[in-house]
Amino acid sequence: MNHIAFEALNAAQLYEKALSVMEEKAIKNQRKVFLAAVMAGVFIGLGFVYCAMANVAGAGKIVGGLVFSLGLMLVVVCGGDLFTSSTLTLIPRAHGSVTWRQVFVNWGVVYAGNFVGSILLVTIVLLSGHPWESGGNVALFYINTTAHKLDHTFVEAVFLGILCNLMVCLGVWMSYAGRSLLDKMAACLLPVGLFIACGFEHSVANMFMIPMGIICGQIMPPEVAAKLASPHALTSELTWWNFLIKNLIPVTLGNIIGGGILVGLYQWNLHSPRRNKQSGRFCHSENPGHSGLHDLHGDGRA
Repeated sequence: MNHIAFEALNAAQLYEKALSVMEEKAIKNQRKVFLAAVMAGVFIGLGFVYCAMANVAGAGKIVGGLVFSLGLMLVVVCGGDLFTSSTLTLIPRAHGSVTWRQVFVNWGVVYAGNFVGSILLVTIVLLSGHPWESGGNVALFYINTTAHKLDHTFVEAVFLGILCNLMVCLGVWMSYAGRSLLDKMAACLLPVGLFIACGFEHSVANMFMIPMGIICGQIMPPEVAAKLASPHALTSELTWWNFLIKNLIPVTLGNIIGGGILVGLYQWNLHSPRRNKQSGRFCHSENPGHSGLHDLHGDGRA
C-alpha cells in the first residue's frame, strides 16, 4: 500500500529542492520556456479577473460560484463524463493514440448524455415544486438568469464559452495531481468559482439552467409574474430557438476552443514527447517510458 508523506521539507531540503527546480528552469528548452511564460501571464491575469469581480459584485456571486463547484467535484470524484472536459481528448488525438472518429464519437455520446441528464433533472426539480419556493423567487432567479444568458451576441457567447472552459479544464487538470479526495475537490473550487462569478458560459450547465428558465417562464403563476417588470417582453425571448442559436451552439464552440485547444493542445505542446527526427516516432526527453496519457482521467472521469 502506498503511503503519502505530508511532512514539510526542512531548511536544507528546501534549499536542495529550490536548487533543483531553478536548475531545470535555466536549462529548459527555450520554446517551452516561452510557452510556459505565456501561460503564467494568463494565469496571473485570471487571478485579477476574479479579484475585480469580487470587488464589484460582492459576496453573493463569489459564494454562488464556490457553491456551484460542487457540480464539478461530483463529476471528478464520482466518475462522470462531462462534455466540457472531454474536449481534452484532443491531447491523445495530437499524441496519435486515438483517431478523429474516436474523438468525435466520444464528444457526441457525452454531449447527448449530458443533455439527457440535464433535462431529466429539470423534470424532477419542476415536479418537486422547488422553483416556487420563497414565493417564487427561485423561479425568478432561473428566469432572469436565462434572460441574461440569451442576451449575448453570438461572438460574446463564443468568447464567454472559451473563458469558461479554460477555467473548467484547468480545474480538472489540477485535480489529476490530487492524491486524496480533498486534493481533487480543492482543485475544482476556485477555477469553477471564477467562471460562475464572472458569468462565463458553460454548455452543459446551460442545458439545465436555460430549459429550467424557459419552462418556469411559461408556467409561472400570476403572482410570480407580477414580480417581473415586463413579464411578457422578458418571457417572449425565452424560446427553445434562442436557446439553440444564441447560446448552446456558440457556447459549445467556445468550450471546445477553451478546453480542447487552450488547455489540451497547449499543454500537449508544452509537455509532450518530442519527435525523434531519425525514426519519426515520439520519444520522451524528461520521463522515459511514460506518457501520462493512461491516467488522463485520474481516479474519476471528468
